Amino acid sequence: MSFNVVSDVQGDLADFGRALDQMKVVNPDSRALVVNGDITPRGYKAEYDQVKQVLNSRPHPANTYFTIGNHEFYVPKYCNPDKLCQDTWPNGTTEQSLFQNFYDFTGLDKVYYERVVDGVPMLFLGTEKYMKYSDPTKWDEVWFSEEQLTWLEQRMNYWEAQGKPTFVFSHHVLPDTVSGTRNKLYKSDYLQADRLMNILGAHKDAVLFTSHTHWDLNLSDWAVRKVVPGTGNLEGFTVVNTGAVQTQWTDNGTGGESALDGLENSGLQVEVANDRVTIKARDFRRNQWIKELNVPLHTKCAAAKPWTESMTYSNGDTVVWNDRTWRAKWWTRGETPGTTGPWGVWEDRGAC
Repeated sequence: MSFNVVSDVQGDLADFGRALDQMKVVNPDSRALVVNGDITPRGYKAEYDQVKQVLNSRPHPANTYFTIGNHEFYVPKYCNPDKLCQDTWPNGTTEQSLFQNFYDFTGLDKVYYERVVDGVPMLFLGTEKYMKYSDPTKWDEVWFSEEQLTWLEQRMNYWEAQGKPTFVFSHHVLPDTVSGTRNKLYKSDYLQADRLMNILGAHKDAVLFTSHTHWDLNLSDWAVRKVVPGTGNLEGFTVVNTGAVQTQWTDNGTGGESALDGLENSGLQVEVANDRVTIKARDFRRNQWIKELNVPLHTKCAAAKPWTESMTYSNGDTVVWNDRTWRAKWWTRGETPGTTGPWGVWEDRGAC
């Protein structure tokens, strides 16, 4: 199956529409769309309604999912939609109303959740507090409850036991991973960064998609393998920058960042196979691919070849068919796995 990921629309509805139009052309069979946070510029209900209008006006996957970003919490910075009033924050806006606007738009009742599309698990994370309401010294930092962290760990363990890669989506970035995350601006996004890193770092076939920085997908560290000491996984897990719909940024050479042309607009196409995940970076402005990454998988299906009718198999040969592995008990050719019964040539070795 394949799916698409974009992020950081932030009111740039024309570019969002352009991205949707291109995705329909280059990936017409996409099974899901993920908008990985900063859906709106500030989190006003009217801004969510505008995003919904764009979605309703263009073809897009029925499976469309959202994470919550920091811009979804910017209403309290304003006296009204036309006037910035940070000195009088929160300007009568309650924390719950900001979450409720997100829930009303998405149909969710919490910021973290799981969806399974064509057997592929997707886990969505989100802050459960806007920290400024709890601590005046903070703003956009991400806070996870113990319930969310325990849920994440349990679900990742479950899917690994099922032989599945797990795709995790979180708007903010983990330090020292993808582009921009060695910049001082992005080193403290998560209040429980170490705990989150340890959970993800234990899984070779975990792929984490992060956004927030808007950093250019042309950069060499747009995707990395992150090894977390102490997890027992020396191969690490994959972290990928999703780019941004609303402009791009890059390193300014002095430890900061600088904006590129405001017309830049990018996102990802993800293709999931039994033995690998292929991630393609897309430039929606120029209607072209930027680069491609193949991530080998470690599941038992990854180690087996697909069954073919013309191939001859001997005792012990293992194949993949209909998302299950099968072992030949003797010589065979042209006998489809799953049709020979419990006493036939093919032994069912379980789901991938």
